[in-house]
Amino acid sequence: MSTTPHPWLSPGAAAHRPDSFDDPDRRPPPRNWPGRRSLTVLLITTALLGGLASAGALAVAGVLGGNGSTTATTVVQSSSADVSGGTSSTSLDAKAIYTSASAGVVDITATGTGSSQANPFGQGGSSQSTATGSGFVVDSKGDIVTAAHVVDGATSIKVTFSDGTSRTATLAGKDDATDVAVLKIDPSGLTLHPLTLGSSASLHVGDALVAIGSPFGYQESLSTGVVSGVDRTIQAPNGFTVAHAIQTDAALNPGNSGGPILDSSGRVIGVADQIATGGSSDQSSGVGFAVPIDLIAAELGRLEAGQTVTHPYLGVSTTESTGSTGALVASVTAGSPAASAGVNAGDVVTAFDGQKISGSSDLVAAIAAKAPGDKVDLTIHRGSASRTLTVTLGTQPTSQSSSSTR
Repeated sequence: MSTTPHPWLSPGAAAHRPDSFDDPDRRPPPRNWPGRRSLTVLLITTALLGGLASAGALAVAGVLGGNGSTTATTVVQSSSADVSGGTSSTSLDAKAIYTSASAGVVDITATGTGSSQANPFGQGGSSQSTATGSGFVVDSKGDIVTAAHVVDGATSIKVTFSDGTSRTATLAGKDDATDVAVLKIDPSGLTLHPLTLGSSASLHVGDALVAIGSPFGYQESLSTGVVSGVDRTIQAPNGFTVAHAIQTDAALNPGNSGGPILDSSGRVIGVADQIATGGSSDQSSGVGFAVPIDLIAAELGRLEAGQTVTHPYLGVSTTESTGSTGALVASVTAGSPAASAGVNAGDVVTAFDGQKISGSSDLVAAIAAKAPGDKVDLTIHRGSASRTLTVTLGTQPTSQSSSSTR
């Protein structure tokens, strides 16, 4: 078995970070500014996959923004991925979608000042550098959605439209737990083209989709593909987990981060976030991931208003086990809701508030659907007996601790 990280629980024993900057001698030279992440690099090892055949766990590093740093995360396949495809279709009019939607997609350039700690050579002082990404207009008031890691730490942000017009943007709000940010621009004198939000809950494997963004700085680029997987679990910038992520084979590259993923009707069903590359290069491998639009839509109003978004928190780290059905608790964070309710390491969570839990990804999704302060019944298997514990969910910390991931 192998521990897998999940954001809605408790921080900690999450993912291995093979390219982190902990060791100055192993730090790669920077290509942009020291923001959050730029491109996700997939690192598959037999050790990681061992004992996880049913979970489909893969280690992933980085994201898609445009800076060169990478960070490990874990992608977990849902145990109940929908491949029925009742409304699935691999046909779409990419040209029509692009004609309709491209005017609502923007190129984002974020400039920031890195501290001496971020300097890859360990030298003192600070340096100014730049990250690039994509985004899209969501209303006529000048609100633009992008990925949080694209603008994390930025001191200035510029938004450029398809006609070449540029505007200075301010950060209205961001949520590192879902890797989403809302920017605001002055809409005066502009004819904005807001994109229509769709639904990610109704997606099926095989559904056709398109991605529009600025890979490697090539503005307003189009790529096409299908939904390769649903209900994936990916790591958020704060170290916790994003549930219900969308996997696609559409080409996503550095600079696509924050750009829209659209369905065959031209509606936004996700935001480009991470890709897997096998660890050999920072470019598309046909395995990309998007944050689901339903998750973003649920908090969009609060982010536009500059309000803090909170998420529920249990306080455990879990592993997948081939020997039992459920989520095996690897550790419990001291003082967490799980600890207060009497959850122990070694317990197997089999149900959450009456919902069957087949594995770690199910538990992540179940917790994500709740709110801080909710009381839930947690059914666990301990030894040869089962019992039900009542847990009052807490508020997810701003970043992972060293012992929990949900």
